[in-house]
Amino acid sequence: MSTEVTETNRARVSAARVAVVQFEPQVGLENLKSNAAAVEQRLNAAGEAGANLVVLPELATTGYVFETREEAFAHSETIPDGPSLQLFERLAAQHGMYVVGCIVERDGERLYDTAVLVGPDGYIGRYRKTHLWNTEKLWFTPGDEGFKVFDTRIGRIGLLVCWDIWFPETARIVSQMGADIICIPTGWVWTPPPLYDASGVCMAAHLTITAAHVNNVFIATADRTGQERGAGFMGNSLIASTNGWPIDRIAGPDEDTIIYADVDLTATRTAPIWNQLNDLHRDRRTDLYDQMLGYRGAPPLPR
Repeated sequence: MSTEVTETNRARVSAARVAVVQFEPQVGLENLKSNAAAVEQRLNAAGEAGANLVVLPELATTGYVFETREEAFAHSETIPDGPSLQLFERLAAQHGMYVVGCIVERDGERLYDTAVLVGPDGYIGRYRKTHLWNTEKLWFTPGDEGFKVFDTRIGRIGLLVCWDIWFPETARIVSQMGADIICIPTGWVWTPPPLYDASGVCMAAHLTITAAHVNNVFIATADRTGQERGAGFMGNSLIASTNGWPIDRIAGPDEDTIIYADVDLTATRTAPIWNQLNDLHRDRRTDLYDQMLGYRGAPPLPR
């Protein structure tokens, strides 16, 4: 029997309906229940819409702008038995989907800004944010477990968090580790103006598009909206295709919404050939620089 991938059978190879959730959580212990309820409502909506991979914003169940390390500790939880993980696991099992969330992880006396992946069968793994933004450096320890790509039934899922996307090494390494899609919970805050270009797109969204384009990999970023203790958030959640262009659309700055994309995740593994003479991965001059940019945490996988 032929196993050739054609346009007529491609959708059966590794079909996924990806969703990125954009809304406005709020920091404070008094808001934990309402944040959890908002997350549950949106995960249910995504699951009922057929999504089998859903990405939530950074720290969606706790809010983001802590004022003290003690307050950050009060919002923290352990992995894998914390309340946010239990919520994600319950809804992932209910809808037969994968959920990428982000929590304040407590490990002894250390705190991490941690992305987690759960699936229909429960907790799969975590990624501790490598690059810390602003006052995050006062609460969190930089990630100490390296970059992560997880094999799942729908494909290889890589994780990053927010500020990581400003460092081109991160998406390059994770894509070289074989990720079919990179999922990025974000809390993109207002930066010095201009906040958006003439079309209403922020720099972080452009960086996401660029990273997807130069690595031929799907990237799903879920940002939050609103303001919290003087910090404003950009919105602009999106799902970028392997060619970099957003699938469907880029969410508006203030939208409470879910963006969907129906994709074949194996397209990442067949996308790099642009023409008869150029292939972004094979054209890399690894005689001049290391294929993994010196990263020793995982071997490269063929694309």
